[in-house]
Amino acid sequence: MLSGSSQRLSTVQRLNIGAENIAKDCFFHQPPTEGEMERAIMSVEDEVIRISNQITADSQLYTADRTLDDIARALGIAPQPEYRLSLEEVERVFDSLAAVMSGRSAAWEGIPEDNVFSASLLILREFMHHLGFSAITVVEL
Repeated sequence: MLSGSSQRLSTVQRLNIGAENIAKDCFFHQPPTEGEMERAIMSVEDEVIRISNQITADSQLYTADRTLDDIARALGIAPQPEYRLSLEEVERVFDSLAAVMSGRSAAWEGIPEDNVFSASLLILREFMHHLGFSAITVVEL
């Protein structure tokens, strides 16, 4: 994840977690169970808290990670070279994941039935929520 202000990159944040690791280490069912998700949330929160003092108050959030295109598609946003996702939109997709975890069809909710997607969404949601980012801009490098 990249953060900065006024479209100027100032900090590259590398988390010591990743979607594939969270999916492998925390999710043993597809979709993950509520308990598995809670365990994953605690792991992600610990990592987010570790870097929280490195984020300046006027920072904006950027990423070149195109796995966020799946989140955009779930919102009906056609992936483009650059687009923006609000925290509210990310929360809406997370609510869809929660519905799938409760028994609804992933196809019905319009999200991938994939634990790496679930982990990516979780990491993004926790990062934005706990560090106070109202949006993330997906850029092409």
